[in-house]
Amino acid sequence: MATKMDANPRGIPKSPFVERVEDYVSDAEPADVVLRKFQETISKYKFMEVNMLQRRKVLEEKIPEIEKTIAMVDFLVEKQGSDEPVYTDYELNDTLYAKAKVEASGTVYLWLGANVMLEYTFEEAKDLLSSKCETAKTSLRNTLEDLEFLRDQITTMEVNTARVYNWDVKQRRLAREQASN
Repeated sequence: MATKMDANPRGIPKSPFVERVEDYVSDAEPADVVLRKFQETISKYKFMEVNMLQRRKVLEEKIPEIEKTIAMVDFLVEKQGSDEPVYTDYELNDTLYAKAKVEASGTVYLWLGANVMLEYTFEEAKDLLSSKCETAKTSLRNTLEDLEFLRDQITTMEVNTARVYNWDVKQRRLAREQASN
């Protein structure tokens, strides 16, 4: 029996719970076909879960980097008014660093990705970084929510699979007993 499938806010379909196996198994769709469909659905959910885990990992690495960059912009804003020079070590390569004197210019350069770097005023940079940080945090919350939802759906489909399989075993046993009588 086909039912309308609901979905979470980001479109991941909700798995149905099989209360009555008879509603899912029929002559037109025997138990082995239903089990195959359930296994296919579980595989799709697990594939989505792997993608969500990767997304979570990327976001968990990205958010602290953005926050560190915001802190650096704040530091530069703080030091902008003083005549005191700021010295820092910056990375040239994995194991190679150089000393640099940072002079207040009122601007910073930010890597945007794809080998693109743009110059921003401190205020523009902070606004952009704050916006990106908030977007990343929202995306992380959504990803964690989706992961929890997916785990629930996988569990539901595994229970459904077990119920249909056990029902099928029972039906075959009854059929054998009736055939032997």
